[in-house]
Amino acid sequence: MPKITVVIRKAYGGGYIAMCSKDLGADRVLAWPSAEIAVMGAEGAAEIVFRREIAAAEDQDGKRRELIEQYRSTFSTPYVSAGARLVDDIIEPAETRACLAAVLETLTSKREVRPSKKHGNIPL
Repeated sequence: MPKITVVIRKAYGGGYIAMCSKDLGADRVLAWPSAEIAVMGAEGAAEIVFRREIAAAEDQDGKRRELIEQYRSTFSTPYVSAGARLVDDIIEPAETRACLAAVLETLTSKREVRPSKKHGNIPL
């Protein structure tokens, strides 16, 4: 059976891994340009990574927003994930159906070779 994943919005941490990522055997992982793929959300990560910078700023809320956006644009884009080979292709939302059809067509002859049975059911 072909395993295809389309990330359309947010895919963080274990949720991304558990929902048919490349590490769990997905044949293709596609993402929309608006997808966010990261270890954790930008808000939580910025609070941890930039804690001292936020605390030292005069306008803490403004600095927090600035650093959250910086983190999001640097680490949470699907382009970073594609560079790390976690995503096979970044597609436009309007092209989703055509891309899925093309991927399914390429995977029509997919065969998974499994090891033969080690033990049979003996009659009792």
